[in-house]
Amino acid sequence: MDPLARLRAAAAFLLDLDGTLYVDDDLLPGARELVELLDGRGIPRLYLTNNSAAAAEDYRARLARLGIPARREDVLTSGDATIAHLLADTPHRSAYVVGTPALVGAFSAAGIDVAAADPDCVVVGFDTTVTYAKLERACRLLFAGKPFYATHPDRTCITREGLVPDVAAIIAACQATTGRAPKILGKPMPEMVAAAMARLGTAPGATVIVGDQLDTDMTMAARSGLLGVLVLSGETTPERLAAWPDRPPLVVANVGEVAALLR
Repeated sequence: MDPLARLRAAAAFLLDLDGTLYVDDDLLPGARELVELLDGRGIPRLYLTNNSAAAAEDYRARLARLGIPARREDVLTSGDATIAHLLADTPHRSAYVVGTPALVGAFSAAGIDVAAADPDCVVVGFDTTVTYAKLERACRLLFAGKPFYATHPDRTCITREGLVPDVAAIIAACQATTGRAPKILGKPMPEMVAAAMARLGTAPGATVIVGDQLDTDMTMAARSGLLGVLVLSGETTPERLAAWPDRPPLVVANVGEVAALLR
């Protein structure tokens, strides 16, 4: 089936947030239109973000402020996927989390002890509150052999002022100090796909991901069998796309063009 036919036959959609539906509190062209079209046709969608600095409820509230209705269960963050992996696939029930209060709170609410003196593992997220003391403790635990996880691999996060450092900067600090690399659990990794498919109840081949990043959104699509639709409203420039070895099946200016194609 050609990409346009797959898009129109899709059973569900994964919609990235930053750079795809909005930047900061600015809604991007066609965002509300696409969501309303999917809702009108009864096509389920899941908001999928690698940004682990905020909790899913925070994203739900932001979408609501922007006029896009969503339930808590309609949002899946890389932090959620990390928690799901730890609980389902590891024995770890305590963690030292280098993350924002929102991320630490999400781990605690899921039953993972975030205050243990001798935690089972170290988890690094996009931490806009990072301090030297946090990095020092994380590195001491990594030197002691604790398992090392990161919520996602993103180098940058888009804001209305431009790109800012994301979790990769924090991972790099820990890796340069200890020589250890983390297991990544957000996009483009299979754990994120599994968490998303479990929420939607669909197969990757019947699901579309719409996103603005080549190395996370589109790479995940290519690896897992999702249909990838790249929007050029966020972090990917035409020049970067031209240099990328695997062009996504569909490339559009923004999500408004996705809505137009669905019609």
